[in-house]
Amino acid sequence: MPSLRHNADFPHDERFAVLDSRQGWLAHPFSLPRSLRFWLSDHGSLTRRLKSRCTSFRVVPLETRLARANADEYALLGVTPGTRVYVREVLLLCNDVPVVFAHSVLPSAGLRGGWNGITRLGSRSLGEALFSDHRIERQPLAYRRVRNDHPLYRAAAKQQAVTSSLWARRSVFCLNRHPLLVTEVFLPAIDTP
Repeated sequence: MPSLRHNADFPHDERFAVLDSRQGWLAHPFSLPRSLRFWLSDHGSLTRRLKSRCTSFRVVPLETRLARANADEYALLGVTPGTRVYVREVLLLCNDVPVVFAHSVLPSAGLRGGWNGITRLGSRSLGEALFSDHRIERQPLAYRRVRNDHPLYRAAAKQQAVTSSLWARRSVFCLNRHPLLVTEVFLPAIDTP
């Protein structure tokens, strides 16, 4: 299986830099809870890791739509605020328990390029598609604790009762210079065996 190029394997593209400490996204997960450290900092396929941990893995599609991106997403996607983008939101379930809320954002120009298959994923894992195409380049991960004032927290909280804050990670994947932002919000059940 071809491997995904990430971080040091290609030149960093400042246009899609995920780090913006003014918006709470950090390049290094210094203060992560010990139980989440490996989940958040692992550069491999989250889908593959979840599948290895549980007997039953499922992707539950929640919503796909054209919408405005979250305020902290515009700059790294290279689109102006207010621009409509393609948004896909899913839950990742391990043994029928939601463990990750995933939020993917793609500028509409990418729908006409190499990312056009994203609209047909349904209940298939985006991670499997990302990590099986050697043309896709991954930018560095960034980390953030999201609280109830962040739209990702509110979206995750609609799906499951959550704690006062959740940890998230995000990364931009590039295909033919078109960015796709993938954010994964880790739900409380992720750190239970």
